[in-house]
Amino acid sequence: MVSIPRVAAATSSAALRVTAFFFLRWIPGHHFPPLIVTFLAVYLASLVSLGRPGDQSNTDRRKGNEDAQHASRSPPPTKGVLKVLLTGLPSPRLPLSTRLTVLINIVLALLTLDFVGRGFILYPSNDLAFSRIGYVSPTTANLLVREPDPAQLPLIVYYQPTEEDPSRWTEEGVIYSLTDATDFTTTVTIKNLEPSSAYRYSLSNNLTGSFVTAPMPGSKSANRLSFLTSSCMKANFPYNPLSHPLRIPGLEMMTETVNRLPSLLRPAFMLFLGDFIYVDVPQRFGSSISHYRSEYRRVYSSPSWNKAQDGLPWIHTLDDHEIENDWSKGNTTAPYPAAAEPYIHYHVSANPPIPPTPFAKPENTTYFSFINGPASFFMVDTRTYRSEPAQPNSTILGSAQLQSLLAFLARPEPAEVRWKIVASSVPFTKNWHVGTTDTWGGFLNERRTVFEAMWRAERELGVRIVLLSGDRHEFGATRFPDPDLDFSHEELLPNTAGEGLHEFCVGPLNMFYLPIRTYRQDDDEDVAIKYIPDGNTKYGLIDIDVQDELITTSTGKTISIPSSVFTYSLYVNTDLIWKYSLAVPLSGQEAVVASASTWKHPRFPPGKLLLDDREEDSTWDAVVKTVIGRVEETVGRVRSFVLEQAYEVLDRVRRVERVD
Repeated sequence: MVSIPRVAAATSSAALRVTAFFFLRWIPGHHFPPLIVTFLAVYLASLVSLGRPGDQSNTDRRKGNEDAQHASRSPPPTKGVLKVLLTGLPSPRLPLSTRLTVLINIVLALLTLDFVGRGFILYPSNDLAFSRIGYVSPTTANLLVREPDPAQLPLIVYYQPTEEDPSRWTEEGVIYSLTDATDFTTTVTIKNLEPSSAYRYSLSNNLTGSFVTAPMPGSKSANRLSFLTSSCMKANFPYNPLSHPLRIPGLEMMTETVNRLPSLLRPAFMLFLGDFIYVDVPQRFGSSISHYRSEYRRVYSSPSWNKAQDGLPWIHTLDDHEIENDWSKGNTTAPYPAAAEPYIHYHVSANPPIPPTPFAKPENTTYFSFINGPASFFMVDTRTYRSEPAQPNSTILGSAQLQSLLAFLARPEPAEVRWKIVASSVPFTKNWHVGTTDTWGGFLNERRTVFEAMWRAERELGVRIVLLSGDRHEFGATRFPDPDLDFSHEELLPNTAGEGLHEFCVGPLNMFYLPIRTYRQDDDEDVAIKYIPDGNTKYGLIDIDVQDELITTSTGKTISIPSSVFTYSLYVNTDLIWKYSLAVPLSGQEAVVASASTWKHPRFPPGKLLLDDREEDSTWDAVVKTVIGRVEETVGRVRSFVLEQAYEVLDRVRRVERVD
């Protein structure tokens, strides 16, 4: 007869170990900690039941009979030890192995609790004092400061050119008061700076830093720009019990990469596209303003942060984990107001200016626009104003932001600006087939409106539009060909370079990646260029520069055309693994390109693949992961269908009851 306590012990032990592995090393979902604690409780209860006198006497009698009948069949000691250690089942004949296997399960549960709570409990970071540079223009720099110690007030802000005598400083201003109303933060704008110049700043509380101003529009320096982009980071993941709980390895890897770059490629800023904090991962401890504030403080308290931010301005968009997973309930429903308060103090206050035409009150605007060198940027907010997705009138931007974005796309740019870059926290492509409705894939009518404006801008303004996004914990490059142009079947095949709007979606900077394959091309609207899912740390380096671009004429001859070239370099950990370029012929060269080439947009040559160290997966494990991804997608669709039918039946029942 099967012993129920033994079955319970073996099952709960196996479930605990598998779940703990997934949680600590793969996906730190908030569902896992309660399960792990529950499995441990069941396991320990089963051991207690197995140790009761009655149960033990029955076990001993059975063992005695079995030993008498099968003495010659006793397993070797090594096999018995492995069975105990692997199954978690106790053995009276192997007390040391029994204690060890019990200890393994207890330690796994303790490690889970350590990952969940050590940073939150031991590092509230209330006494954090720090400074960082946000948006930098040709003549100004936004400096965010936090100082909770009243003894350090008033704070005096100084700055000087890097090459100047270290003893000579210019005073920018004095901070007389910092209060809990802003979590002891404020933003100071350092003014009267020279374009394309290196500066350092110093505060009277010994905080220091450096930055480089943006180029003056129209100058030679305005032809070049380099910057970084990524999204999504969580401290101490994958979990390491010996690591500082606030350490962010991805930040350190990115810093190592930046330090290896030649001076011409040093990034001007980091464009971080959301999920700077994970308020609900691995566990939500509250939804108050003070709780959200503490999450920002913990990131800025990370031992990895000081290494990553020195000399690198950061500018930010908002995404769901700064509020709540898959947030789509507007800006008045809780917990949004509590989540927005520290986001405004820590990020919005140091961000670029709002667009010249926001179509909303400036104090209620959380989308931004700026120009740096050859590129004009619009940073959309896809969380604050969105409605429920996948409805006929769904909006991801809200009316005012949509009108502001359309005005930005239609606006003529200065002569040196060859690129319009739209930064979104969630991807535009619908090629991701899990969680699609949380992206622009759940707002396809509004996406079409935006895309039509982008295609029109490319045709009429002579600028090329690039989309940058995050959120997905994977890398995906996609192009969106203008449907009014007559593309051949070969030009729309997946995994090909070519024409169209281009999107580069990258993440995470330090988080899990999906173990299944969820990105693929299903139609001719979203053409897949490259998909790279693996890697806990991924980030993109964008470089825009003027160089000669080779094109092939209709006669087969290759000619050189001066162009503004946009190069996207993808890094996984510290390794450069993929590189792709786009080009805009410079003024005066369009006619040459038009007469020499055969593509539909003579102004804009097709994209070029420059490097690919991750060839398309064809191994058996990649196939299995793809199949699993399709199964998960199918299950999600079936679940949605069943729920819709159930809701429809309930609505009919309610209507009948009301009639009766």
